[in-house]
Amino acid sequence: MVLIIFGILIFALSFSMKNLAHPLPQYAKLARTIGTGVVVLGFLTSCIKQIDAGQIGVKSMFGKVQDEVITSGLSLVNPLVDVSKIDIKTQNYTMSGVHNEGDVAGDDAIRVLTADGLEVVIDLTVLYRVLSTEAPKIIKETGLDFKDKIVRPITRTKIRDNAVYYTAVDLYSTKRDEFQTRIFKTIEDNFKIRGLVLEQLLVRNITLPATVKTSIEDKIKAEQEAQKMEFVLQKEKQEAERKRVEAQGIADYQRIMSSGLTDKQLQYEQIQMMKGLVTSPNAKVIIMGKGSSPVILDTKEK
Repeated sequence: MVLIIFGILIFALSFSMKNLAHPLPQYAKLARTIGTGVVVLGFLTSCIKQIDAGQIGVKSMFGKVQDEVITSGLSLVNPLVDVSKIDIKTQNYTMSGVHNEGDVAGDDAIRVLTADGLEVVIDLTVLYRVLSTEAPKIIKETGLDFKDKIVRPITRTKIRDNAVYYTAVDLYSTKRDEFQTRIFKTIEDNFKIRGLVLEQLLVRNITLPATVKTSIEDKIKAEQEAQKMEFVLQKEKQEAERKRVEAQGIADYQRIMSSGLTDKQLQYEQIQMMKGLVTSPNAKVIIMGKGSSPVILDTKEK
C-alpha cells in the first residue's frame, strides 16, 4: 500500500515538472514511467499475500474485520485490505520463579494461599493454540496480544481460585494430580469461550514454606524408620518360628526313634552288619565274645 501511494506521488509530480525551469521538464516522462512502475509494483505486492505454514490470515479493511480467514500459501487479496497473521500452532506460556525461564523476566511464579492459610509458590506451563475459525473473533474482541490479555490473567486467577480448596501438604503430595485436573477444566472452559484451545497444563513445581517442608521431611523420615523397624521385627519373628519348627522336628525324631527301636530290631541290625564284614573280600575280622556287644578284631595287614 505504501508503494502505491509513493508511485502516485511520483506520477503526480511528473506533471508539475512541465512548468518548472529547464532542464526538469525533460525528465517528466521518465518520472511518469517510474511512478507507473512503482504503482504497479505496489499493487502486486499488496494483492499477493503469503501466509506461512502453521499460520492463518485475518482480513480487515478500514478497521472492519472480515469473518473469512486466509490459509497458508499465496493468496490474492484486495490491495486495500490489511492482513493480520496469527500463529495457530501449539504455543506455550511459562510462569516460573527462575530468572529468564518464563515468558516474563524475573520471578513470575504464581503465589497462592491454601486452605490452611499457607503461601505456596507454583511454577506452571500452559500449552494452548488458537482455534482458526475463531481468529477473527479474537482480533475483534482482544487483538493480537491475546497472550497477555487472556492466557496469563485467566491462568493465574483460576489457579488462585482453586488452590483454596486444598491444604499445602495435599498440593505437594497426595492431591497434586487432582488439583491439576481441576484447574485444567476451569481454564479450558474460559479459553474456549475466547477462541483458544487448552491442550495441556503442566504444574512444573510446587514450593512449600520452609517450615512445612521440614515437617514433611521429618514425617517421611519417621515413617521410613518405622517401616524399617517393622521389617526387622518381622524378620526376627520368622527366625524364631524357624528355630521352633526345627526344635520340634528334632524332638519328634528322637521320640519316634526311641519308641520304635526294640531289642530284636537292634539285634537284627547287628547281625546284618557282621554279615557284611564277614563276606567282604577286603576285610579280615575276628569276632570275640557273645551277647549283644561282641568284640571285633581287624587282622588286615597294614
